[in-house]
Amino acid sequence: MLNSIMSSNNMMVSPHWVATQIGIDIMRSGGNAVEAMIASAAAISVAYPHMNSMGGDNFWLIKNLNKKVFAIEATGASAQKANRDFYISQGHNSIPTRGGLAALTVPGAVGGWENAFNFSKNHLEGKKSLQELLEPAEQIAKHGVLATNSLVRNLNSKKHELANINEFYKKFYKNKNILVGKNLKFPELEETFKTLKKNGLNDFYHGKLNKRIISDLSKTSSPLSKTDFHNYRAINVEPISLKLQRMEIFNLPPPTQGLASLLIMGILDKIKDKYISDFHFVHSLVEATKIAFKIRNKYICDPRFMKIDIKEFLNDKFLVQSANKISFNKTFPWSNEVENGDTVWLGAADKFGNVVSFIQSIYWEFGSGIFSPETGIIFQNRGISFSLDKTHHNFLTPNKKPFHTIQPALAILNDGRTICYGTMGGDGQPQTQATILSRYIDLKMSPQHAINTPRWLLGRTWGDNNTNLKLEDGFDKLLITELKKVGHEIELVSNFNEIMGHAGMIVRNNNGNLVSGYDLRSDGMALGN
Repeated sequence: MLNSIMSSNNMMVSPHWVATQIGIDIMRSGGNAVEAMIASAAAISVAYPHMNSMGGDNFWLIKNLNKKVFAIEATGASAQKANRDFYISQGHNSIPTRGGLAALTVPGAVGGWENAFNFSKNHLEGKKSLQELLEPAEQIAKHGVLATNSLVRNLNSKKHELANINEFYKKFYKNKNILVGKNLKFPELEETFKTLKKNGLNDFYHGKLNKRIISDLSKTSSPLSKTDFHNYRAINVEPISLKLQRMEIFNLPPPTQGLASLLIMGILDKIKDKYISDFHFVHSLVEATKIAFKIRNKYICDPRFMKIDIKEFLNDKFLVQSANKISFNKTFPWSNEVENGDTVWLGAADKFGNVVSFIQSIYWEFGSGIFSPETGIIFQNRGISFSLDKTHHNFLTPNKKPFHTIQPALAILNDGRTICYGTMGGDGQPQTQATILSRYIDLKMSPQHAINTPRWLLGRTWGDNNTNLKLEDGFDKLLITELKKVGHEIELVSNFNEIMGHAGMIVRNNNGNLVSGYDLRSDGMALGN
């Protein structure tokens, strides 16, 4: 499919068709893009449990008709009990990747929904009730959702890691043969959404629902406590931005890797010959990614603990110097310090002129693997990004926000167009964002063509141990030969491979018309009305 979806009113794109349909239904009935996103985010937390959950975090970029961009940071901090001594006393020199010890940061997602709901009411004249927005998710949990290829594939591939976690095993593996198309019901989540509809979203952190959550977490080795939940707030933050020749791009500040996304595009903006051939385009972007990741890996963490100002890397002098370091005759050396992660990115645009770029995640597939039998919530393992090495910039201390791979993206072009775009996939997020945006802006591809065209991934995702440059096999053989010639270590994977992420894009043109593309590598869909 190369034809982009078009609309003159509203547009929704997500990696799961149910979430897309719910979002467009909310807007069709008079809701705005933020309200649609809340409903879709709640729905996809049920439908795509390997990628996200109420037990994870989320981030928002919201642009109103006046082109003002707002950002919401909804990430929880580490538990008060979580420090190096705590893990050493448990017999660990590093934070375990699965189980209760991996569930060490407060889930921020529901707080993000609440913050966005209040923002909609206060700034966008939102008219939808919370009950209306949560009802679709409740019904999905009650009546079921069909298991997708992505879900089944991840249940099978991660069974060796998750089957020894008791409650997760009982929910997803015991006496079950989950095949594609099987109807999966989540009665625990149904009750959770009923509680949130009745008591409000803050009940997740302070009310009856919180008591159920804490009760279940206390039966694991998780250090999270009632106090940790009580202290959490989703916050409004100033987005970071960078002015390029043809646009201004926006992302989230630390603790996300949003800086890496801006750096890649900023460096790419200064390279003169990047578009003269496929080789120059791919090589330029890969090398810019290496520079950006080196900075990310050295500095990015909770901004309260950072010793540098990220503006140092966004000035014109630094970007030009970085671009000049890139050679078309050889490649930079590449380390194995990379990040994996699974996520959902969703975009929405409404008839009122609002555009939303949104991302929600539990980090690895199924997060920590801790399943709450009372609430149906799967808890993230985002805290495993912390280090127990006292010399590391992201050293674990109590009440510290974890480093985040997830970050939504948004661009405002000089000609007035607005673009929300993003993808899932750890290291893949900044480089795929740059790829699809550059293809649309500079190579004049449609959103759908930009997403469909073969992609690449430097680094790893989905728990893959290989950190080489992976290319889908739809690329021209001459390009592959040229990349190998200058020193890139190439691994070919199948075309439309899920490891390349689930990307999406919505473009609002100056006349108000909307154009969208979604990723055939996902179970998603784009819809307009």
